[in-house]
Amino acid sequence: MQPRSDQRVGLAYGVAAYTMWGLLPLYWHLLGAASASEILAHRMAWSLPVAVIILAALRRWSWIGPLLRQPKRLGLILICAVVISTNWFLYIWAVNAGHVLEASLGYFINPLVSIAFGVLFLRERLRPLQWVAVGIGVLAVVVMTAAYGKVPWIALVLAFSFATYGLVKKSVKLDGIEGFSAETAMQVLPAVGFLVFLALRGECSFTTDGVGQALLLSGCGVATAVPLICFGASAMRLPLTMIGMLQYLAPSFQFVLGLTVFHEQMPAERWAGFALVWAALSVLTWDALRNARRGRVALAAAAAQAGEAAAAGAVQAAAADRATSAATAPAAAQLTDAPAETSQPPRSTP
Repeated sequence: MQPRSDQRVGLAYGVAAYTMWGLLPLYWHLLGAASASEILAHRMAWSLPVAVIILAALRRWSWIGPLLRQPKRLGLILICAVVISTNWFLYIWAVNAGHVLEASLGYFINPLVSIAFGVLFLRERLRPLQWVAVGIGVLAVVVMTAAYGKVPWIALVLAFSFATYGLVKKSVKLDGIEGFSAETAMQVLPAVGFLVFLALRGECSFTTDGVGQALLLSGCGVATAVPLICFGASAMRLPLTMIGMLQYLAPSFQFVLGLTVFHEQMPAERWAGFALVWAALSVLTWDALRNARRGRVALAAAAAQAGEAAAAGAVQAAAADRATSAATAPAAAQLTDAPAETSQPPRSTP
């Protein structure tokens, strides 16, 4: 169990990570003069230098050589890079096209999709309340489809792409900064090539819209890496149940921004759809907390039983030692009282 002070530090890092992710729509909105594809390219291009600086500071290079000798893992990392690039592009486009609320819905739905993926691809077994949560989530999508007059494809693509990313990363088995570095290394060449293409056509806002826009675009790498670093520090210190609850902070911030800053419409039927999603997440969180509490109780009971067994074993061992000592004491006494033998020959009498 982590010390309480360490958990407080982990909680601070987790809140910082999900708060920054939740406020990212404000940053992408500042870059509205650039197209979503250019913002994405800058995000990929500037992330690699940030990753290299972090790796240099931590002196974590030893993983690169073994990875380069494993084509299968490299292929999985390429899939991760493509999927997360799709997710980033759609999210940036949705924010600047006025679909912040639907984007937040996607990240609310994501835990439910991840659970479904666990059943379909990893053969995981769901508890009854998890099935209830998934069922409510499916109902929510149906209601949102009626509310929007079409399938909420932005939310669904965001949810399914991020769930796919998490599923593939489980097979890659690289830590946070190593995985991030490997993925950005695969993204950087296409990104730089696209930016050069835009510059040659005179359509690159990095070179045409002033120093402020250039600085904001180059800051995309920091905006991508810093929340990830905070998340990694949090994940090392917090139990998964707490991480699971913290993940709802980001779409909650996005939802509030969509209503208050971007002034998107929220008719009653959309409120109904979001309410169903929140109900599903509440059931999911309750089940996770209850299961975690049962696990802690079972662990404490097992530890208590182990302690009692160890104590009983110690008592039995002590009793056996006393019995052995009692049995050997008379023999030792006889040996002590016996006359000492001499090796000298008997003297003859005169």
